[in-house]
Amino acid sequence: MLSRAFLVALCLAQPAHACRTALVLAMDVSNSVDPGEFRLQIDGLAAALRDPEIAEILVRDQVALSVLQWSGADAQDVSLGWTQMLSTSHVQLFANAVQQVPRAFVMSNTAPAEALGAALTLLESSPNCTRQVIDVSGDGTPNAGGEVAKMRNAAELRGVIVNGLAIESLGRAITNYYTRTLITSGGFVETAQGHRDYARAIRRKILREISALFG
Repeated sequence: MLSRAFLVALCLAQPAHACRTALVLAMDVSNSVDPGEFRLQIDGLAAALRDPEIAEILVRDQVALSVLQWSGADAQDVSLGWTQMLSTSHVQLFANAVQQVPRAFVMSNTAPAEALGAALTLLESSPNCTRQVIDVSGDGTPNAGGEVAKMRNAAELRGVIVNGLAIESLGRAITNYYTRTLITSGGFVETAQGHRDYARAIRRKILREISALFG
């Protein structure tokens, strides 16, 4: 199993390279996400990172990635720290590490404001990249924590882009909430029609986030 320490050592062993994007992948693991759905998210994210088109851009632009699991107001976990994608091996190792990440929280609420706060703190230690992006995925609206719009505004003031991946069960309630309240002015929302559609949606979302024509 690849540990966080291994990934840190992997980064430190490499020379510094220009980085186009620092991307926090913030994943909802609140009570509404059952074990099977958590696995669909983990496997879907790993598959997206291994996608040849995405992997090529990650390496070309020396993208830095980190994974944050989030749930209730006091439940945020940096599951994988900053790792810059300097080669195809880095991408493969990071994708493998994603698939081995254990679930950080169970039986907890949904507090996206605190998730945004934790992601902004994490970005303070990111490599020196041209832009900073937070990718928030979730399947519910808040039932705990502070004001999401306040944290979105804090991100906007720092020049951080916040995007959303709304995992819907019925309708577009989460998509609409993310559009109104979560994403910054330069951000967008990708919609997954259930957790089984997550793999498709996260691939499309990451490709859009790291592509030359962003937005």
